Amino acid sequence: MRAGLAALSRILAVVNRAALWISGIGLVLMTAFVGWQVFGRYVLNQSPSWTEPASLLLMSWFILLGSAVGVRDGNHLGFEIGLHYAPHGLRRLMLGATEVLVFLFGAAMTWYGAELAAETWSAAMPGLPIPQGMDYVPLAVGGFLIALFSLEKFVRLLSLGEEVPLVRVDEPHLVAVKD
Repeated sequence: MRAGLAALSRILAVVNRAALWISGIGLVLMTAFVGWQVFGRYVLNQSPSWTEPASLLLMSWFILLGSAVGVRDGNHLGFEIGLHYAPHGLRRLMLGATEVLVFLFGAAMTWYGAELAAETWSAAMPGLPIPQGMDYVPLAVGGFLIALFSLEKFVRLLSLGEEVPLVRVDEPHLVAVKD
């Protein structure tokens, strides 16, 4: 069981790292697009129409993928003092309840994001030659990753009986898990 969890954690570590890199690249691209828009407006006296919708779309991607990375790494909002002073059994219950709630939130984001994307796919996005539904794809993908990473943490909590550090691509020493 533990070997299977370690293998799954290695795979999800790669997915996590890819989401982090995509978020970073999206942030850099968005900054370049906004810079181009300012240059076009004030220097060329002709603002490109595609920069604003493209920047907003990129912002959706890097915010939602970054949020998923934060869920896996445990960098999201929390009430840490309550966990710190709670007895061990209550602490596990609180951690489990948190992961279930985050999973449900991610699943709802996935479901409703996919619904919104499907319902608006036939409309054209103003300023970009892509479907309007592309605005909601990051919501569905980010929600899926949030749910997936939360489920991973919940399964680890149930099967290992404790909060165990997740495997990260850049920390191979965390991979050693005994059967």
